[in-house]
Amino acid sequence: MPILTLQNISKRYGAVQALAGVSFEVPAGSVFGILGPNGSGKTTLLGIVTDVLKADTGHFTLFDKTPTARERRKIGTLLETPNFYHYLSGYKNLEISAAVKQRGKDDIARVLDICGLTQRQHSAFKTYSLGMKQRLAIAAVLLGDPEVLILDEPTNGLDPAGIAEVRDLVRRLAGTGKTIILASHLLDEVEKVCTHVAILRKGNLLLSGAVNEVISRNDYIEIAAADNHALRLALLQYPGCTNAELNGGLLKVMFAAQPDAAAINNYCAQQGIWLSHLQLRKKSLETAFLEITNTPVQ
Repeated sequence: MPILTLQNISKRYGAVQALAGVSFEVPAGSVFGILGPNGSGKTTLLGIVTDVLKADTGHFTLFDKTPTARERRKIGTLLETPNFYHYLSGYKNLEISAAVKQRGKDDIARVLDICGLTQRQHSAFKTYSLGMKQRLAIAAVLLGDPEVLILDEPTNGLDPAGIAEVRDLVRRLAGTGKTIILASHLLDEVEKVCTHVAILRKGNLLLSGAVNEVISRNDYIEIAAADNHALRLALLQYPGCTNAELNGGLLKVMFAAQPDAAAINNYCAQQGIWLSHLQLRKKSLETAFLEITNTPVQ
């Protein structure tokens, strides 16, 4: 059963089409990344799912049901950093969050432990690092032990140490079986943390599915011989070769599937071509992403 199913969600702000017929499913137990640059519609989409905004058209279900207050109680949401009191301790701030959310105070010790803040629970919020402040925000989301977490740009504005802390926390939470929906404009974050992804651009859904399928990063081969022109013509006849282009003194050769360097070397030898260079390379994450996002929107 999908945790969240969206069907043709659209939202317009005047002349701006924030979302245009977006549909996808979030599997239970996944870490689902909603990826796109600023202005792609990520926050608008999360606002609709959390009932902060209303879609113009389309509908969605939570836990395979039309959303009601009961379903929403199973979701913990972090759309923006809470307004914690700087002069109060982390613990006191969570007491206030628990009261506002009508979650029991007896859960505070548990969420502090999960977020690695037990030793600093009585320190003033203003003394926390950026990473600790964001972990406290996630601790507030965890009050009441929701089944699903919705996090909008959870590492935004953090330094590298803070980013690492929050990513590690997200991984640990995912390991407990929670479903996590995470909006981000950081490609690296999605690849490192998420199991599934939906890619948005200008309100349009480009692709969605498992990360390793959507953001394909097939290896390619750098190769050279005495006669690169003859080598290129030979490789274009090799089964599965999709492209071969000369780049400096090397050929960059792309394949539909994972290339086998030994088989390619043997094939070239059979064609009477002896290689002077043969190296497997992986397409950069940025290149893979640009290939997707530069695809014209239909």
